[in-house]
Amino acid sequence: MLQRIQSVWILLAAICAALTFKFSFYSGNKAVDVTGHRFASVTATTSVLILLITVIITAGALINIFNYKNRRRQIWINIGLAVLALLNIFLYNKETQSFTEGKYDLTAVLSFVIPIFLILAVRGIMKDDKLVKSADRLR
Repeated sequence: MLQRIQSVWILLAAICAALTFKFSFYSGNKAVDVTGHRFASVTATTSVLILLITVIITAGALINIFNYKNRRRQIWINIGLAVLALLNIFLYNKETQSFTEGKYDLTAVLSFVIPIFLILAVRGIMKDDKLVKSADRLR
């Protein structure tokens, strides 16, 4: 069902993942060669691996919203997407090491809240599963 709170958490995670395509995680000066520096920013489109993982997180979350009939599968998919989101944060941090100077942008929060939203969705799915099992016992 789409009115469940875990669907809202998953949708928020998908929206945040989609916003990382446009908004930067880190920006600063990057050394290009002996001529000097140039201003650059790290977004989801910076490297192919980050792009691929972000697309998987976004599409997986959107597809997983409609997987509400199979709660066990939905839990495992959300856990897998949360692990991918943590891997994505690690890759973002690795990309920032090539900068000579810079700062983390405020929109970096988008990347950090994705795994939080997915874990909150897992908690909601588990509560829902527990409620259904207790109702089955009463029948």
